[in-house]
Amino acid sequence: MLKDIIAVKPLENYGLHLIFEDGVEGTIHLKDLIQFTGVFEPLLNPHYFATVEVNADLGTVCWKNGADLDPVVLYTVMTGQPIEIN
Repeated sequence: MLKDIIAVKPLENYGLHLIFEDGVEGTIHLKDLIQFTGVFEPLLNPHYFATVEVNADLGTVCWKNGADLDPVVLYTVMTGQPIEIN
């Protein structure tokens, strides 16, 4: 079952504090996960990075330029446990 992100708080050094619908929460650092190229390049600007928001329709975090992150990957990185997708 997929786990939607319900809240996000941007942190320094490209960190995101995430809360998932099942109550799991924690911090991930995007420098460890992505390359800041292409659609992710604008995120290098700390002020733009801080505009992150939850897209309730997608159940994940996104930015106005269309950059988003797979919530399954974020959940797996945060918990170390894969999500079963049915």
